Amino acid sequence: MQEVTDVQRLSARVAGLKPSGIRKFFDIAATMKDVISLGIGEPDFTTPKPILDAGIRSLQNGETHYTSNHGKMEVRQAVADNLKHLYGVSYNPADEIVITVGVSEALYLTMTAVLDPGDEVIIPTPCFVSYQAEVILAGGVPVEIPARIENQFMVDPVDIRKAITPRTKVIFIGYPSNPTGAVATRDVILEIVKIAEEYDLLIISDEIYDRLVYDFQHVCVPALSESIKRRTILLGGFSKDYAMTGWRIGYACGPADIIQGLVRIHQYTIMSAPTTAQDAALEALKTGEPFVQEMVTEYDRRRKLLVSGLNRLGLSTFEPRGAFYAFPNIRASGMDDETFAERLLREEGVAVVPGNAFGPGGDGFVRACYATAYEKIEEALKRMERFMQRHG
Repeated sequence: MQEVTDVQRLSARVAGLKPSGIRKFFDIAATMKDVISLGIGEPDFTTPKPILDAGIRSLQNGETHYTSNHGKMEVRQAVADNLKHLYGVSYNPADEIVITVGVSEALYLTMTAVLDPGDEVIIPTPCFVSYQAEVILAGGVPVEIPARIENQFMVDPVDIRKAITPRTKVIFIGYPSNPTGAVATRDVILEIVKIAEEYDLLIISDEIYDRLVYDFQHVCVPALSESIKRRTILLGGFSKDYAMTGWRIGYACGPADIIQGLVRIHQYTIMSAPTTAQDAALEALKTGEPFVQEMVTEYDRRRKLLVSGLNRLGLSTFEPRGAFYAFPNIRASGMDDETFAERLLREEGVAVVPGNAFGPGGDGFVRACYATAYEKIEEALKRMERFMQRHG
């Protein structure tokens, strides 16, 4: 009898997925002592107390049951009100918003709802590691195009146009960017939208870091015009702005017919987002703004320290305008990014993520996250200075 291998047990889509390039270095770091992590993209802040209290009250009040598949109406209304207040874009909470288990589920639902087998999704890289994987899991084909340092890691609309084929269905953009910290200008976004309209393509816009911008104005894609809104699915959430990563709460907004497609999948896979997390998210939207501003101010202080420190060490780093990542060029070390990250971790106990984990546009760079304490960043820079003195 022929033996069945593990690979044969898995679908070709799943067997062909590459492991996350981020996890390897966390697995190594977990075996070491005195590691300073500039790797994980998670706020070091605890969720603000009023939001915590709202979650606790929710449990104490017995709010432990399912909600509507779409999410609680009051949460959807608060999301709609917030987007209207911030960007002037209007969504009907009844049928144009769904509350999800983080933006990760919103991304999965969107790809699964809009893609047929073989449909192509244009994805600028470097980008968050889930983008290509979610396209593949939905049966689509990711088409990667590089966003270059010469353009401050903003994608060039010319490259998008060149990548379009008869199978193209979606242009995917994510600004502010994980891993580069790039923020797209209004002119660049308008050019991308023009291409989408010309070729009748959908736009998926991941705006999870929308509030974390520094000396710059975030451009909310669907707010640009009603015609753009009709072809755009907006992904957002609470993890980064309100330090709520563990609550796993996000949302997707878009045209009613597309959102209904997301809900069809959501109701069979998740049922509804966690009730406690929805109640906490509602409190975040009601009272969380001062905490957002406090965190942005502190992130900005850390950003300036890390970017100036990396440049001083000869690791050329463009100024990130959003999120909480720096993306230094490490070629001065004489190593590729994978070797640099592994040796820095083993020799000095500083964890960063190699840029190639984020797609081909990341080769020769590493991601360093400044969502950690100012004092730890100072110590990390001292260790990196020793490292560069040996290898630079």
